[in-house]
Amino acid sequence: MASRTLPGALALAAAASVALAVPSGTAHASPPGTKDVTAVLFEWNFASVAKECTTTLGPAGYGYVQVSPPAEHIPGSQWWTSYQPVSYRIAGRLGDRTAFKNMVDTCHAAGVKVVVDTVVNHMSAGSGTGTGTGTGGSSYTKYDYPGLYSSADFDDCTAQVTDYQDRWNVQHCELVGLADLDTGEEHVRSTIAGYMNDLLTLGVDGFRIDAAKHIPAGDLADIKSRLTNPSAYWKQEVIYGAGEAVQPGEYTGNGDVQEFRYAYDLKRVFTGEKLAYLTNYGEGWGYLSGSIAGVFVDNHDTERNGSTLNYKNGADYTLANVFMLAWPYGAPDINSGYEWSDTDAGPPNGGRVNACWQDGWKCQHAWPEIKSMVAFRNATRGQAVTKWWDNGNNLIAFGRGSKGYVVINHESTTADRWFETALPAGTYCDVQGNRTVTVNGSGWFQASVAPNTALALYAGKSSC
Repeated sequence: MASRTLPGALALAAAASVALAVPSGTAHASPPGTKDVTAVLFEWNFASVAKECTTTLGPAGYGYVQVSPPAEHIPGSQWWTSYQPVSYRIAGRLGDRTAFKNMVDTCHAAGVKVVVDTVVNHMSAGSGTGTGTGTGGSSYTKYDYPGLYSSADFDDCTAQVTDYQDRWNVQHCELVGLADLDTGEEHVRSTIAGYMNDLLTLGVDGFRIDAAKHIPAGDLADIKSRLTNPSAYWKQEVIYGAGEAVQPGEYTGNGDVQEFRYAYDLKRVFTGEKLAYLTNYGEGWGYLSGSIAGVFVDNHDTERNGSTLNYKNGADYTLANVFMLAWPYGAPDINSGYEWSDTDAGPPNGGRVNACWQDGWKCQHAWPEIKSMVAFRNATRGQAVTKWWDNGNNLIAFGRGSKGYVVINHESTTADRWFETALPAGTYCDVQGNRTVTVNGSGWFQASVAPNTALALYAGKSSC
């Protein structure tokens, strides 16, 4: 669930997911294709996304870009206004329909597919007093969105969600006061499917379903079945909560599910435990099957609520992203947003990115340590972990079959030693250190890896 701040308060939405029988759909194991890394360009406007697909994402090997909700929404500068739609017109702060279509076409030309963060659980929390006007000029009040929904299309519970042990409360009441759509109703299902089908006509390749935990899995399955391309990539936000009524495993019949425990535990390991514990990270930790898990180090909600690492964590954050991209579990999202001190603050320049690392834009997807690992992941796809080694503490090294090898040094001293790989003999570029490394005929190489840095080699990259 996304955390939503409503006027006057920061509301951190809580958790969830496993267990009801759902119609089994065509669930993708991960984003289809050979490139499964998504750059999540949070609150970037569509023109800036288009440019970034051409200059950075395509050349770096990103398979997908995820864009923030495009629908018309309530007015306001805060980021969370994007998550309070008032119509399904593409008329939000990030650009109009023409800009959106141009972005999709430009990204496709660069070899990058487009995923849309899709808000279909709810509409707005209201307009204060009287009638509000959306970012595209549409009039609305809570429970009345002319030409789209009327009061009959919303759930009967108009109180806020308060009890995550109660399935009905979670899925029929209002997430932090947002008007909750009755997704069991025919008109609502067909209208949501109509919005998603419109996005498909513009070339969209997939959807991230915001607040999916608050929509019964069967309702989402019905909506998905109405799509003109029901096999479009489908990634659902279902936050795990121990003992909660709604669990992530219920949604795997529809498609991928975001595995929040992965991000929570990475924070704990990188800030207070031992990297040596990561030797069986993934299913071995009780997570969803890696074939249907969406993973991340942080997202726009968790970086703000403190439940995960974020850009303010320095080397912990960078190395966690390096590990995620090197480790063969799930389909990774790289969160790329902007600096904030006020957790409500919207994007700099209204979403326009003039250049990375200016005006507060963090551009984590383009950090050299992170960007270089996208090509590593693509080159090692399908290869098992081999030659795991650790020092019992915070220095780990492992291979990806005969295609790649990574060292992560989270110690306070330099690691100067020999490492054993399954790589063929030859010269390789360490894409983390921009230097060459020689692997001998027995698969060993010697290197010095400075504190809080990494080393990464992969087949096909012999020179830097």
